[in-house]
Formats: sequence, structure tokens, C-alpha cells
Amino acid sequence: MESMQKEGIFPDIVTYNTLIDGFCKIGDFAQANNLIDERLGSQRSIDNDGGTWKIDGTENKDSVFEGLELKRNLITYTSLISGYCKWKGLEEALIVYDEMLMNGFLPDTVTYSSIMNGFCKHKRLAEAEVLFKEMERMGVDPNHVSYSILIDSFFKTGNATEAFALEGQMVVRGIAFDVVVFTTLMDGLFKIGNPGEAEDMFRSLLNLNLVPSHITYSALIDGRSKLGDMKGVKSILQEMEAINVPLNIITYSSVINGYTKMGMLDAAANVMSKMVCQSIMPNVFTYGILIDGYFKAGKQEIALEFYKDMKLRGVEENNFILDAFINNLKRGGMMDEAEALFRDMMSMGLSPDRVNYTSLMDGFFKVGKESAALTMAQEMTEKNIGFDVVAYNVLINGLLRLGKYEAQSLYLGMRQSGWAPDLATYNTMINAYCKEGNLENAIKLWDEMKNNGLMPNSITFNTMVGGLCEAGEVDKAMNLLNEMRNVGFHPTPTSHRLVLDAVSADRRAEKILVMHKQIVDMGLRLDQLAYNNLINILCRVGMTRKATSVLEEMTEKGISADTVTYNALIHGYCKSSHLKMAFSMYSQMLSEGVSPNIASYNFLLGGLLASGLMHEAAELIDEMKERGFVPNGNTYNVLVSGFAKMGNKKESIRLYCEMVTKGFIPQTSTFNALISDFAKVGKMKQARELMNEMQVRGVPPNSSTYDIVISGWCKLSKQAELDKMLKKLYRTEAKKLFKEMDEKGFIPCETTLNYISSVLAKPGKKADALRLLDGLYKRKSSK
Repeated sequence: MESMQKEGIFPDIVTYNTLIDGFCKIGDFAQANNLIDERLGSQRSIDNDGGTWKIDGTENKDSVFEGLELKRNLITYTSLISGYCKWKGLEEALIVYDEMLMNGFLPDTVTYSSIMNGFCKHKRLAEAEVLFKEMERMGVDPNHVSYSILIDSFFKTGNATEAFALEGQMVVRGIAFDVVVFTTLMDGLFKIGNPGEAEDMFRSLLNLNLVPSHITYSALIDGRSKLGDMKGVKSILQEMEAINVPLNIITYSSVINGYTKMGMLDAAANVMSKMVCQSIMPNVFTYGILIDGYFKAGKQEIALEFYKDMKLRGVEENNFILDAFINNLKRGGMMDEAEALFRDMMSMGLSPDRVNYTSLMDGFFKVGKESAALTMAQEMTEKNIGFDVVAYNVLINGLLRLGKYEAQSLYLGMRQSGWAPDLATYNTMINAYCKEGNLENAIKLWDEMKNNGLMPNSITFNTMVGGLCEAGEVDKAMNLLNEMRNVGFHPTPTSHRLVLDAVSADRRAEKILVMHKQIVDMGLRLDQLAYNNLINILCRVGMTRKATSVLEEMTEKGISADTVTYNALIHGYCKSSHLKMAFSMYSQMLSEGVSPNIASYNFLLGGLLASGLMHEAAELIDEMKERGFVPNGNTYNVLVSGFAKMGNKKESIRLYCEMVTKGFIPQTSTFNALISDFAKVGKMKQARELMNEMQVRGVPPNSSTYDIVISGWCKLSKQAELDKMLKKLYRTEAKKLFKEMDEKGFIPCETTLNYISSVLAKPGKKADALRLLDGLYKRKSSK
């Protein structure tokens, strides 16, 4: 400007616009506005025509520009709008936009595109769409930049359908695809999981003799890195070096991120060292990737070393670093420490963002601290940190998991706040409705989801299949699997197991095998997991011979059996008292080189003790220990129950004491076996002590527990030689326990009803009492 003055050249509006645009591009809006105020007048006075800035001659009398009148034009406004949008000053941009319209200037393609970009950066895609439609109504043709902005945003929100529709519009309207458009489409295709099409897009760019920019290469590197294709990344880096395309911080960060996600942390650290050697200094995001990666790998010391290096280089923490530390503590369930760090960083001036609050809220829900999680949600509201879909998903999922909130009200609250549910929301809600048994609402959401252009994934399908199977709607579940196949999904081992579980209820092997074949015909991959599902279900319903023939078919097809396969068969044969076959499977397992686990021995021990083979059980325990296995809680449950059922009180109590001394908590069934052993011989005092022990150890009694003790007291009270006082005392115990059983909602068995009716009934009225009680509990159980 000074040189121009010396040459006697007066600046015009183009000069000023160029300067204003330059300042806006670097985010220096103070200078841009000062330039307007100082050079275009001490105040922005508006002529009657609404479009002239005048320099106040009295204030600038020494200026060579005195009396010079300059008119604002569309470019002046657009430069300010574009700059504000670029630097996330959307509200300021909208104020300038309104002023521009009031002064009679109509926006052009660049103006509209700038504001659309601002809306998209602030995740206000719906408003960007409205502006795009307004642009067309006003006769302003969108260009490749306008389309690229919207296409990019639709891909980022997972709405590929709309993105492809816009691409189609561009083709129909004859808008040429430049490097920016190709890069946007390639990046979007990587984001939605279509790497093949993304690579095709890159090849199309090259075939048109377009020169990829460093942004194109960075997007390609990022896409390949996320797929774990580090060999492909390396070839791109070599190509960039060969054609002298400079690598920047974004490119390097993408490579570092790729290696980190692959668990190749040393390679990632080496890339950062290379970057520093080339005088490209890592930023807070580069450090954040490595810090987070080393934390996830459990290498906290190295993560902290990178953090120290970051601080030494003068790089300040940001919300990403805070989130890396919070997530590390969250993985260890150390939520009090995570909150302390959160508060500490706040005290140092860091303002937590939505992601930080959402991470803490999620962590608190996962450790069962509902109050602390809701405090985080409350703080977000107080600080005007709006909930996004992820935050709502965490809140909904957390509250539903606690079982204290109704699914519908939470979902409606989210919709009323203006947030459209995403795939995770629908999966959470459909799962909640299925668990509530509300299939009608689950199906409504399923339909709504598809109508909104969201494609169900395998989680959605499996949740719906599980809900339908649970409700006995197996045919509808199979129809859903057919629908799944029609949209490119194949049945998974989970959906296979859910359907077979449902049809196994009537215990017909033929039906199970027919359904299995139908699911295989729908595209189920017949692998070890699928065969294990089938074998396990057949064994569970007592069809071990059929299961053994499935094992033979499996091995004939070259699919090896594993520990899970053999355990299912061993357990099945033990349950049906075919110990010879169970041990035959155990021998086959060892000969095939498949290692047994502690569960294998627990099943075999259960079978031996159920058959009264104590000596053989002792030998198996010795063999188990020789192989390096240590008895676990289930082993003790099997041993204690087994010896108790054989009436060997001394050994069962010894093992019980050993079990609790080692910190194992007996199951309810184990306590029942011990209690039953004492009740059988009339030792009800010891039985009562064991029931009290259950309460002390937090083991809930079940219906069988009450049946055993009530029958025991009643039986004891029937002894002919018993003193009247003792008889009355024993009957009182039985009545008290019967009342307690009723209050807890348990249904007594027929034996208990028989015993209690004889205790409660007046002489000669036992049959009437039994009929009355039997009718009462039949009505209860039918509800």
C-alpha cells in the first residue's frame, strides 16, 4: 500500500478486497475490520443506496485518499463470510450475511458455498441442505465445491445414499469432476467401508490426467492405514517422494495412526522420528495418537515419555490428550482418578469438550456409578455443551443397562432435542425393546430405521433374530434371515445359535438338523464355530449320538475339533450317565492333540461322582493336577455337591471349608446339596446353619432350597415319639419358611405342598388343604 502511495497509484476496492481476504484467510479478523474502519471510513456510514462506504474527510484530512468514495461489493462480504466460516465463526458469518442481504447484495455460488461449509463444520447439515435448495431456487448454480461440501458431510454422517445422489446430480448436470471432487468421493468411500471403490476413484483421477494433491494422497494414505494396508501406504509414500509431493503433518499423522492401529507402535514411533528429522514438528494430535496407542497396549511408561516430550517441545495439552488419559484410566475402572485428572486439567485452563464429558459419563455408567454419570450429563447441560448422537447413545445405553428407565421416554427425549438417531441408537433401542418383550416397538424401529436410509448391520439382525426367537417366533426369525441374505448379509454363528436354541425346546433332533441345513443354505459359513453351536445344542438336549455323528462329519470336511467341541460331548455323555463314552471322547481329545481345560475335568468329575465312583474321581483329580490344572470354584462346586449327594458329609464339609478358605463362593445348588444331605437324616439345625451361611455369603436361596428345608422340618415334626413342644416348634419353623417362600414369589413343589398341608390342616382336612394350596399355586404360576 505504501509503495502504491509513493507511485501515486490510488487503491481501489479490488486492492482492499485482496487485503481483507488475505487477513481473513489467516484468521486475523481484527486487521480485516480495522482496514475497513480505518481506510474505508471511521465508521461504516451507509448511503441511501445502502451500498457505499465513505471516508470521513475531517478525520483523514492528511490522507492521500481524502474524499475517495469506495463501494462495497459482493466480494468484500464473501471474503468476510468465507473467513469466518473457515475459522469456525459461523454466527459472525451469518451476521455479515444478513447485513449483505439488507444492503441489497445477492449471494453468489462462492457465498452460498462458504456458508454451507460453515454449517457443515458445525454439524448443522440440515441447514446446509436448506441453503443448497435455496441456492437453486434463487437461480444460483451450485458448482463442484458446493457439491463437494455436502457430499463430504453426508459421508461423515454415514448417509452414503444422499452422497451418491448428489454425485449423480453432478453427472446429470455436466459438472466436471476435479481433484477436489475425486478426493472427496475417495475419502467418503473409505469412510463407509468401500475401499475397492475408493481405489477405483483414485485410478479414475489418474486416468483423466489429473494431478493428485497432497490432500488426495493424505486421504489415500489415511484410508489404507485404517485398513491396515501398511504395505500399500509405503508404496504411496515412495510415489510421493518420487514426484516431489511434499509430505506434511497430516500425511505423517495418518501413517502414524495406521501403524498404531495395527499395534506396530515401534514403526509408528520411527515415522515420528523421521518426521522430526525433516523439520516437521509433531502437533498435539500426532502425540495424542502415540500416547493413546501406548496406553491401549498397556505400555504406560512409554506413553508418559511421549507426554513429557510433548511438554518439552512446548506443545500444550488439548481435549484429545485429556481423552487419551481418561480412556486409559477408564479401561482400568479407575473412574475416581479419571475425574480427578479431569478437574485438574480444568483448573489449568483446559475447557473439556463433549467428547471428554461423554467418555467420563460412559466410564461412570460402566462401573455402576449412575449418580456420577448423571452429574457429567448435568454439567454438560449447564455449560451449554449440547448432546450429540454419541452422548445420547451413552446416556440411553447406560440408563437402560441399569434397568431403571423406560426405553421409549429416553428415545423420545433424544428426538425432541433435534437429534436423529444413528445405527448405534437403533441397535440400543431395538435391544431394549426385545429385552422388555416389546417386539411390536422393536419392529417399528426396525422399519423406521430402514425408511431413514440406515442399513441394519449384523448386530441389528442378531438382536431382532434373538428377540423373535425368545418370543417363539422362529418362522419370523427365519424370514428375517432371508431378508438379511437379500441385502448382502449372511447368517452369523450368533444368529445360527439363537435359532437352534429356539427350536431345541421340543427336543427333536430332526427339527434342529433341518433348521441347521436351512441356515447353511442361506449362506452360513460352515466353520468350527458353526459346528460347535450344533454339537453343543444337540448334547444339551441329550442327543449325544447325533452330536457325535456331527463331529465325524466335521472332521471329514477337514475342520478340526477344539476344546469347546470335546467339552460339549463330554458334558453331554456325563449328563446321560454314559461315562464310558465320555472318557472315550476325553481319550480322543488327547490323541488328537487337543488340550483339555479345567471345565473338561469338572464335567468328568461330575459324572464320576454322580455314579458314586469316588476312587476314580480321586485318580482323575491327581491326573488333573499333574497336568498343571488347579481346582477352581466350579471344581469345588462339583466335588462338594457330588460327595453330599452320596451322603459323605465328612468329605463334603471338608471340601466346603477348603473352598471358602480359598475365596470361592459356593453356588446355590452346592448349598442345596449340603442342606439336603443333612435334612435327609433329620439334622435340621445344621441345615438351618447352612441356610444362614448362604445369607452371610450373599448366595440367594431358590425354590429348591425352601422345598428342602420345609420338607425337612415337616418330616421331622411327624416323628411319633417326638415331644409335643418340639413338634410344635418344628412346624412353626416350617410355617415361617413357607411364608417367606411365598413372599419371595417361589412356587413350592408337590412334595412341599403335601407336607405343608398336613402341618396347616386341621385333623381330617389334609386333602382339602392340599387341594386349596395346589389350586392357589397353579393360579400363581399361570400368571
